[in-house]
Amino acid sequence: MTFRMPAEWAPHERTWMAWPGPNTTFSCAEELAEAREAWASVARAVRRFEPVTVVHGPGQADSARALLGPDIELVERDLDDAWMRDIGPTFVVDAGGQLAAVDWVFNGWGAQEWANWEHDSKIASYVADLAGVPVHSSPLVNEGGGIHVDGEGTVLLTETVQLGPERNPGWSREQVEAEIHAKLGTTKAIWLKRGLTADYPPHGYGTLGHVDIVAAFAAPGVVVAHTQPDPSHPDHELCRENVEFLRAQTDAKGRRIEVVEIPAPTKIREEDGGWADYSYINHYLCNGGVVLCAFDDPRDEHAAGIFRRLFPDRTVTLVDARAIFAGGGGIHCITQQQPRTA
Repeated sequence: MTFRMPAEWAPHERTWMAWPGPNTTFSCAEELAEAREAWASVARAVRRFEPVTVVHGPGQADSARALLGPDIELVERDLDDAWMRDIGPTFVVDAGGQLAAVDWVFNGWGAQEWANWEHDSKIASYVADLAGVPVHSSPLVNEGGGIHVDGEGTVLLTETVQLGPERNPGWSREQVEAEIHAKLGTTKAIWLKRGLTADYPPHGYGTLGHVDIVAAFAAPGVVVAHTQPDPSHPDHELCRENVEFLRAQTDAKGRRIEVVEIPAPTKIREEDGGWADYSYINHYLCNGGVVLCAFDDPRDEHAAGIFRRLFPDRTVTLVDARAIFAGGGGIHCITQQQPRTA
């Protein structure tokens, strides 16, 4: 039986998230408190449109409930970090509506020195069990933020993630594609060369190039792409090349890719002087809604306007994502959709 990963805009049964706990990502009480406020804001925004289940660590139910409110389901499990897109399962469905969960190998975003994954590597199978669906285990080291699909056979990838020696040494491009296609039901892979500059050492908690901060499908044949208008930022040229490359591609159905450029926020430097990677691409689609990163930036509303035009039947909700980005990700990185099946 062939399974496929539905596009994110397909109807959801619920959204899964994980609750931030004390770890190296949130190194002090103030950072952890800010992260929890941000995670809770996203969860509450998503809950307006669909059920939300949050996995929390032992002894953290009260802190989670206080910020999440009464309408969000809580379940307890040992956690290392809080990025459910990457540690949770990738849900897939077959033609008969049977749901299953792909459990990729998780190794802390390429065994990075700041990461721990003893518990997080088991979360995908735990969530699948809670959802009551069978697990399709994969030998590929991969995360949900490293893939984006159109639901019609096309997947976006980045070479520095699935082909990087930190994750899959010895795997050829052909082997990676074969495994991705087998698990996601895709037939065409579009490979970007790399992710944003700040997503790599020595810039903090990076993923080594996740695609979901750079480019994402907004509809079959339509990709939203991050652009950096400031020529002093190293992502300026990278993004120009990405847009040019994507516009030359066709999808699994033979359609030429239409690219919608979404300019980065005006802030280009972090407080420590490092390059910023704030991006509106790292959004989340839920039933009837778009939960969009905001940065208290003049371009927030411009980005919201683009998403309103792309998704006229959905409500666009801006949520301050600066505390999430400080930990190395965005709104898409902390959410994982469970598709609704017939």
